[in-house]
Amino acid sequence: MRIAVVGATGLVGQKMLEVLSESKLPITEILLAASERSVGSSISYSGSDYTVLSLQQVLEAKPQVALFSAGGEVSKEWAAKYAEAGITVIDNSSTWRMIEGIPLIVPEVNANTLTDNDKIIANPNCSTIQLVVVLNALKQEFGLERVVVSTYQSITGTGVKAIHQMAAERRGDDAIDKVYPYTIDRNCIPHCDVFADDDYTKEELKVIQESRKILDEPGLRITCTAVRVPVVGGHSESVNVELSRDFEIEEIRNLLAATPGLVLQDDPDHNIYPMPITAHNTDLVYVGRIRRDLSQVNALNMWIVADNLRKGAATNAVQILKHLWENDLI
Repeated sequence: MRIAVVGATGLVGQKMLEVLSESKLPITEILLAASERSVGSSISYSGSDYTVLSLQQVLEAKPQVALFSAGGEVSKEWAAKYAEAGITVIDNSSTWRMIEGIPLIVPEVNANTLTDNDKIIANPNCSTIQLVVVLNALKQEFGLERVVVSTYQSITGTGVKAIHQMAAERRGDDAIDKVYPYTIDRNCIPHCDVFADDDYTKEELKVIQESRKILDEPGLRITCTAVRVPVVGGHSESVNVELSRDFEIEEIRNLLAATPGLVLQDDPDHNIYPMPITAHNTDLVYVGRIRRDLSQVNALNMWIVADNLRKGAATNAVQILKHLWENDLI
């Protein structure tokens, strides 16, 4: 198939190329696009060098699928143009996620809802993706009543400038432009994205709203606090879930261990539990620290971790692409 990666020079765009090169998908041609300032530069992919094209050049070349990771403004301007040209767009920005009629997809959860009429497909927020893989398994078996999430999010979710900021702080360099309002090294900042009128951040609202849409649970009681932490490898989440019926902890462990895309790491006696340092550069979601909530009936606590650039962005998009290809939807 002929595909394009839009935003190929960014952190997620680079991860998309990495995941695509590992995917064994039958890619016969790949087109790489980025901002005007990057047009004409060279990017290496799978042992060959490719010239970066403009978005207009890629549009005129009419690939079958375009993976977008170039930010909301680019997506807002170009995704519909690509779709109108018959190109299937898998978009990593937040632009299309909550638009009615646009599928918001985590393949392990709801890929079966896709059709060949879907020309814009939204890739969810990174924190949402890893959460709903676990919640969906619990929903199917026990039902969901209420979810409380606290995220501990890697600086890579902000982009390369955040990596530069933390590196500069560790060198003692105060001259670098900061993307956070405070020092991030050796700190935790309860502030991901901008604040909305209700004092939730947009990141927190994404987790709430996107989870409801993906799980097809519009009335799900769910709340979130999102925290930025000085970590590179991935996002972690402390999750409290109230289920619709009672359970045994072994039932929960067995269910999650058997869920596609999940890895159970839950052996407190041997200090085995998910961590971003071990999830880094992997494509799976890890769950552990599973225990009954002693303060509430039918409730439990969990710890969920995944690499936010891979499963939380690039890998999920490529998994959508793979589903479309294998099911003749493109």
